[in-house]
Amino acid sequence: MHVHGLHPLVKPALLLLGLLPMAWMIVAVFAGQAGANPVEYLTHESGQWGLRLMLVTLAMTPLRRMTGWTFPIRLRRMIGLLAFSYVVLHFLVFALFDHMLNPATIADDVINRPYILMGFLALLLLIPLAVTSTNAWMRRLGRRWKQLHKLVYLIAVLGVLHFLLLVRADPWEPLIYGAILAVLLLLRLPTPAFLRNRATAS
Repeated sequence: MHVHGLHPLVKPALLLLGLLPMAWMIVAVFAGQAGANPVEYLTHESGQWGLRLMLVTLAMTPLRRMTGWTFPIRLRRMIGLLAFSYVVLHFLVFALFDHMLNPATIADDVINRPYILMGFLALLLLIPLAVTSTNAWMRRLGRRWKQLHKLVYLIAVLGVLHFLLLVRADPWEPLIYGAILAVLLLLRLPTPAFLRNRATAS
């Protein structure tokens, strides 16, 4: 099945769907549904959604290869920007509520806590990807655009490591994300020549 076009409402609907978790977080905090520690709730949920959406972004190319559909690639940019927005929210909650936007104490945490360093590096690497996500930047950078955006693989690895180092006592959740990431990375590898030849022969 090949999808050559998208209904004009698909992208606005995807944007609204992607922002629903953020809206629910805000509602939960003000409605007293965020538990005993609303800051911890916001930090955890925003980070989780950033990582989930990043994995969905990485799934778009394998999905296109397996199905022949083109629409996943057309939606990939928006999903990536949604992931970026949740990662930024994750950092802002940390910087504002844990450090009152104090650069010195933020830097101290980044330097002395490996899990924060992993997350901070992921955010720094995401910024140029978000900035250059437009068609204009794609044309301006040419082949370098694709090379730059391959950083998303490293960013996803850093995101999983950030989560894993944070919850070392109970690592199952980040390990599940890590397993999903490993599968997605394997699916993006070129098919070995002997397998292609076997498929052609059959």
